[in-house]
Amino acid sequence: MEALASPLPKVTLEAVIRDPYDLAVATARTCYSAKGIVRVPDVTRDEKALRLRDKIAQSTRDAGHLTTRQHAHFVFSLENVSRQFLWSFLHSHPYYNSEQVSQRYVKVAQGHYTVPPMNEAQRKIYESAVSAQMADYEILIDRLLPRVREEYFKIFPIRRKYLDRYEPVLKKKAYEVARYVLPVATHAYLYHTISALTLMRYHKLMDCYDVPWEQRLVVEQMVAAVQAVDPEYTRELSLPYRPEETPEFKLSDHDARTVNEAFLREFDAALEGRYAALADFKAHAPQTLAQAVRSVLGLAKAQLSDEAATEAVLNPAQNHFLADTLNVNTLSKLSRTLQHVHYTFRKKLSHTADSQDQRHRMTPASRPLIETHYIGRPDYVVPLLLREDDAALDIYRRSMEKTFAAINRLIDSGLKKEFALYLLPNAFPIRFEESGDLLNLHHKWHTRACYTAQEEIFYATLDEIKAVQAVHPQVTRHILAPCYIRKQAGVKPICPEGERFCGIKVWEKSIDEYDRVL
Repeated sequence: MEALASPLPKVTLEAVIRDPYDLAVATARTCYSAKGIVRVPDVTRDEKALRLRDKIAQSTRDAGHLTTRQHAHFVFSLENVSRQFLWSFLHSHPYYNSEQVSQRYVKVAQGHYTVPPMNEAQRKIYESAVSAQMADYEILIDRLLPRVREEYFKIFPIRRKYLDRYEPVLKKKAYEVARYVLPVATHAYLYHTISALTLMRYHKLMDCYDVPWEQRLVVEQMVAAVQAVDPEYTRELSLPYRPEETPEFKLSDHDARTVNEAFLREFDAALEGRYAALADFKAHAPQTLAQAVRSVLGLAKAQLSDEAATEAVLNPAQNHFLADTLNVNTLSKLSRTLQHVHYTFRKKLSHTADSQDQRHRMTPASRPLIETHYIGRPDYVVPLLLREDDAALDIYRRSMEKTFAAINRLIDSGLKKEFALYLLPNAFPIRFEESGDLLNLHHKWHTRACYTAQEEIFYATLDEIKAVQAVHPQVTRHILAPCYIRKQAGVKPICPEGERFCGIKVWEKSIDEYDRVL
């Protein structure tokens, strides 16, 4: 194999709470201190203190008493990392914060993609495929712009007079749809903030699915950057699991040409053409919620009926915290009653849509080992705008056929499936289960029912709300777009999006009337 043909991932430690190792011990000692706060200098004062420090660090780590490692945080900037890596590793858990460049609103430049190790013949196939994907991306942007203008000026007819002013907005709409043909190898750059504990976990699991090669490149740089400011942090690290030690490895089929059509048919049939379908729920959730509200308020059922209790927490006119953009509900005693209501959904979104969906970290999902979902034939999601333009749809379909053919050629040539799948288009479907309590689903639903939300997530949100409406209508009565909730709560402006206002009075519509192309 030849070396990496694209720029290496670059990691920079931008900010740090220093002395993470000593801080973890200081916080641990404070738990049992009769003399008040134990501070970092106290744990390194002399040889006796140092011996105690290392003993406490090891004993708490070995026993799994790890909250002491959550006080120190590291802010990294990352460059030249793939969208596949972000989806599969960095954003696959709840304990992080990221701000990354958007593919919806920023045009992707030529030449910015990951090329994993491969021989010269394989690289020619790989880079030819990426060049074709980028060319199709450019073609689709130009092809879609007239249709985007047509739809946009139906909504904002006056703005047609000021085309130059709004052309950047229109181009962003075209970028959003055209990006579906781009490979998941496309680079991103971002800020990524994690705790000392999360970095310990990254190191332990950096050789696991789906992209261990890139994970190791990034995590080793993260660790080295922290070690440079605190060499003692090395003591916190465990040996990484080897891939063959993982339960996923032992249970999955590693034949690169395995065709699991039965799984796809079974999963897609359960969706019945929807983006999301209700898979499970608590049958008596409304009654449990009502009782929880009464328990918070200290009221008997005769004083507050089930209906009145549900309205008290879910009607924005009564619980105005629901309209607060700071999302203060996790601190509200009344709003926290929503945590007792729980739903599970079966979902199918494109890789690019799911990369946004997964940022709702409090509605966790069990996303797949991506190689087990690859069956060797074109499998992809088609955005709505493309379905309305036959010529653009033809370009799109041919792009998908070329991409999947290139992936198959690489796998047939002996390239590791992990590396070949960097060519997967953003349109590749992610099939998974996702769950959440009503407190966090409410936040997700009302923000993603907005007409400015990503298309697939918008329609998946409608599917989820409607599915819950069918079993628990009293729960979803007031869960609509953020403008509706703000209007009911008496908050102005009704639309919080400012210049990004969709142009439609969504707050006057029922959920059955929600419909959009852009």
